[in-house]
Amino acid sequence: MSEPLNGKRAPAVAPALELRALSKQYGGVQALRGASLSAARGTVHGLIGQNGAGKSTLIKILAGLERADAGEIEVDGVEIGAGVRSEIAFIHQERLLSPTFTVAEALALGDEPVAVPGVRRLRALLPLDLRRMRRRANEALAEHFDIALPPERLIGELSVAEQQIVQITRALMRTPRILVFDEPTAALVSREVERLLQTIDRLRARGLTILYVSHYLNEIASLCDHVTVLRDGVDVAHVDARDTTVDALVSAMIGTQPAARSRRENASPREVVLEARDLCAPGRFGPLSFALRRGEVLGVTGLVGSGGKPLVRSLFGLERGVRGELRVRGKTVRLCRPADAVRQGIAFVPEDRRRQGVATALSVRDNLSLPSLARFSRFGVLNTRRETASACALIDTLGVRTPGPQAPVRHLSGGNQQKVALGKWLSRKTDDGAAIYILDEPTVGVDVGAKADIYRLIDALVAEGAAVLIFSSDLHELLEVTDRVLVLARGAIVQNVPSHASHAQDLLAWATLARSPEESAPKQENAA
Repeated sequence: MSEPLNGKRAPAVAPALELRALSKQYGGVQALRGASLSAARGTVHGLIGQNGAGKSTLIKILAGLERADAGEIEVDGVEIGAGVRSEIAFIHQERLLSPTFTVAEALALGDEPVAVPGVRRLRALLPLDLRRMRRRANEALAEHFDIALPPERLIGELSVAEQQIVQITRALMRTPRILVFDEPTAALVSREVERLLQTIDRLRARGLTILYVSHYLNEIASLCDHVTVLRDGVDVAHVDARDTTVDALVSAMIGTQPAARSRRENASPREVVLEARDLCAPGRFGPLSFALRRGEVLGVTGLVGSGGKPLVRSLFGLERGVRGELRVRGKTVRLCRPADAVRQGIAFVPEDRRRQGVATALSVRDNLSLPSLARFSRFGVLNTRRETASACALIDTLGVRTPGPQAPVRHLSGGNQQKVALGKWLSRKTDDGAAIYILDEPTVGVDVGAKADIYRLIDALVAEGAAVLIFSSDLHELLEVTDRVLVLARGAIVQNVPSHASHAQDLLAWATLARSPEESAPKQENAA
């Protein structure tokens, strides 16, 4: 494990921030199950866990954006209630700054100096003291970062790193006792990451308590004093960063490795049906090159900010400003909108099935026939008998548990809604079976039985010649159902590996850049 940037560790002191037994439930999903965390004054405390482990929920509760069902939060031994916590400042991955504000305006927002100081009741009607606002901006930037940014410059004209500096400076001007960084380096390049970590190290030396949330374990190892690991809403490990290894952190995040995987190896290479050549969306991903073959299940995974989500959306025409070449069955195509993708035989099942995958107010039958109404219509008249017969056949094939084809989709369970979201594309198969299916987190929020049904359906599709691309943050799932996995980090493909020869720890180590792209997976007996 690498040493901290300044080569020193802060001595152990009493907790500045303590979270005790936090629990939070959303509907039937238990996001936090009695999670606890304790951070000492003048230290950097790491918080890690896979997607869905409960990190975001914990941060929202800490920020006062959500109320915990149970548990306590203390700052310097004093319990704090609900609402916004003035003692704690947050630096989010998304830079919450208006691009049309100047640097001075962004830093002064909420505490703008007026031309007639002391007249607070008429504050909103008084002109701003622009000269004083700019002077305060220059002083704050010099104090906290020893940097000069023109105070009249627009936020939208700044680089990502400069916007991050403005956001941190704005937080520090409120003199918080605790600073929370939530995935602060996800959109930064290597040079900018190093600069930010040096800044955090200086803030620690000044006595601030910092909670650092990141998927990048090399940052956690080099920067943090202590680390809390969340898994399935529970704090499963509290470790001294000096006495652990990246591999141990990965194991704590993943949990027990399943004993066996049922997925077959890809039998034989077949023709390419989807090929990306230097595909790029500036600021999101790329340039990326890869191919998807007929009869293949290709997995894609990556952390927040890796570019994985924008990539799969771009393959269905849902991302703007995409450059490079995309070929479908050997023909160069432009997917500017979903209709373009549908015409090319591409189907997309989004992660948010209730808002984007199904029309909850419509029946099961209506949802299953939506993408292929032309098959059931003649001269603009819908043949409901044929539509119902097709829907019943799909319900039987998919194993959808429903009172009947006329039942509203909103009454179905999450797993059955997901089956409908996938099933509506089945009637649009190409004549030779070589359809392309893009599945975004296809089993998120569904039970074990529904997962097994969806896995069987994926296998049936590829057996008929379809090609399937799956984006998933469930690493065990990817290894079970795919033939290959592309691992993305910071917008680039860092690994392209066969699923049968990989383990969840390998994928996570590459995705977090804890293992360099040049490093191969350890031998199987040492990787479990």
